[in-house]
Amino acid sequence: MRLPEPLYPGVLIRRYQRFLADVLLQNGVTVTAHCPNSGSMKGCSVPGSEVLLSRSNNPKRKHPFTWELVRANGLWVGINTGLPNALVREALVQEKVPELAGYDHIRSEVRYGADSRIDLLLTGQTGCCYVEVKNVTLVDGERALFPDSVTVRGQKHLRELMEVVRNGGRGVIFFVVQREDARTLSPADAIDPDYGNLLRLVVGNGVEALAYQASVSPREILLARRLPIIT
Repeated sequence: MRLPEPLYPGVLIRRYQRFLADVLLQNGVTVTAHCPNSGSMKGCSVPGSEVLLSRSNNPKRKHPFTWELVRANGLWVGINTGLPNALVREALVQEKVPELAGYDHIRSEVRYGADSRIDLLLTGQTGCCYVEVKNVTLVDGERALFPDSVTVRGQKHLRELMEVVRNGGRGVIFFVVQREDARTLSPADAIDPDYGNLLRLVVGNGVEALAYQASVSPREILLARRLPIIT
């Protein structure tokens, strides 16, 4: 997936109210950018970090700039949680996820469960596959961790995927690691132990868990390789 052009380099001053960030651009102007990430962004919102912003031409937007990438641990990290669904869909179309091959159609944001929408619904002669996509930016050493804050919503999604499996369907939780310094993925038990316990429970009851690492650069973000999940 190609990122918008151009991207505007700057330095993070602060992130606040979850969805806002003040950034000092290279031209000396300070702007308030939209932060498309509702998590804690632990390790990815340190003041003084290099960031890259895109800019919308929509005159109705209050904050035309959007925070796309941050430099952390010497590499670029994708913080935009709006991208992983499209990244996975693109990889599926290009047949780069062999674990999810063999489906004829892909639909997005399909209603299911208790007033939820599944990120991707795959259908074909083999049946239906419900895919819930999660964005991962937190690392500890070489371990990617999810979530980076307590996620009641994420727990709800796991329960709904388990219900899909109970009803004879296929349910998949798909973690997209938007940084290249991780070698494995694990639940962040120290942050949300309920999520970790629930992930182990649903996997033990037939929900499939996949983790793919993205190759991240200022030009594009692509799913690159599968990572082992250690629960």
